[in-house]
Amino acid sequence: MTNDFPVSVGAETKFSKTVSESDVYLFAGITGDLSPNHVNAEVMRGTKYGRRIAHGALLVGYMSNCSSVLCARFDTPGETAVSLGYDRIRFIAPVFIGDTITITYRVAEIDPAKRQTKADVRVTARGGELCAVATHILRWVANPPE
Repeated sequence: MTNDFPVSVGAETKFSKTVSESDVYLFAGITGDLSPNHVNAEVMRGTKYGRRIAHGALLVGYMSNCSSVLCARFDTPGETAVSLGYDRIRFIAPVFIGDTITITYRVAEIDPAKRQTKADVRVTARGGELCAVATHILRWVANPPE
């Protein structure tokens, strides 16, 4: 393992996807989160939102895709990049079934001593409306010697 860090501040990746009804129902089934917010169109018609909302945790899963894509771009022999989690997750506006979202993942800080990065993550929909934000922490962990 070298002392050089595998990524630099400003390294960025994006991911876009239309959030489908099947995404929401499969996620609800996997997690057991069957809140009417996500799976009951009739209940949601009577709210200020007027329709079903995607799970916030599903958005975090899409965020995770971006970190994986970013890590795959860098050769890190002797190390494995692992997520230490997300800080300051905020759901600012709803993401509705049928919305096309874009997640932007940008490395904002590097701590070479800890072998970790912090990235700013933003989720937008509906022409750029900010829907969610988070800070993601990644650490590069040394693999055991062979």
